Amino acid sequence: MTATRSRVQLKPAARFALCVLPWALVACSGFQSVLDPKGPRAADVARLHWTLTSIATVVYIVVISALVYALWRASTRRPFIDEHQYHENPDQAAVMKRGVIIGASATVIILLASLVLSVSTGSAVATVRGDKPLRIDIVGHQWWWEANYDDPIPQNQVKTANEIHVPVGRSVLLKMRSTDVIHSFWAPNLAGKKDLIPGHETITWFRADTAGVYRGQCAEFCGYQHAKMAFYIVAEPRVDFEHWLDQQRGPAPKPTDSLTQTGERVFLSGPCAMCHTIGGTGAGGTIGPDLTHLASRRTIAAGTLPLTTGNLAGWILDPQSIKPGVKMPPTQLDPQALRALLAYLGSLK
Repeated sequence: MTATRSRVQLKPAARFALCVLPWALVACSGFQSVLDPKGPRAADVARLHWTLTSIATVVYIVVISALVYALWRASTRRPFIDEHQYHENPDQAAVMKRGVIIGASATVIILLASLVLSVSTGSAVATVRGDKPLRIDIVGHQWWWEANYDDPIPQNQVKTANEIHVPVGRSVLLKMRSTDVIHSFWAPNLAGKKDLIPGHETITWFRADTAGVYRGQCAEFCGYQHAKMAFYIVAEPRVDFEHWLDQQRGPAPKPTDSLTQTGERVFLSGPCAMCHTIGGTGAGGTIGPDLTHLASRRTIAAGTLPLTTGNLAGWILDPQSIKPGVKMPPTQLDPQALRALLAYLGSLK
């Protein structure tokens, strides 16, 4: 006894839909998706998006249905040999007039409703919600982000780069500026875009209601490496955030063995100290990111690479091959000095 199988042949359109649908569903969620809001500002924008999309879909279906019906009626009507044989009666004229009035009225109502929804959403996202928001000063550079946590007590201020930690459920007020060209701060899961303009301070805000790591991106073309100017927002419970903030306030840990001590000397005696700062040492450069707690971050080069020993070595030796045009020059080190420097940088937690 043999079993036979019948193969179902799918039409090309069905095969295309089956291929595209999973990707479309994935695009609606994730740690960098405007359709997966994790805060009130993003939720307001997503709600407006789906409302306008629904209205547009209904209008499209109605218009196409009317068009198909008109074509069908025209195809079933007996053609006129002489164009003077067709005479429009009063009833037909009244029906057409009523249809034009209904269509025009519906268009005006839909446009006014869309305007009201857009204005109300704009007003809602512009209003900072919650008392005593956390203030963070953001500075855009080609091509990395500087984040400064403001505090009345100078020694409690924190400076980091490309990774912004925030407490869940607390509003965050961002005061932003640029040192070179126009940048645009965009974290789609949490807030819309806001430009950073040289010589002018701009303000935006967001609130993360769900713990997680959300990717952001510069959304304004700012030069050759615009695509590699990313950042991460780490939303965590308040206890974890306060612990992170206390840890970031301290100076860099002191080297505890000969290898890291050698690495510190390599850092301070080379070009690294001219561009970067490490708290508690003589390095006070301000051209590049603050490296006081480098090892506590997830990425290097503004989200270009995960922070691993191998990636860090490649970045130090030849950053131009990873991010062409970046202002960091290559550093020539012998293997022993590089190994010591990597050990030292890996201890900066």
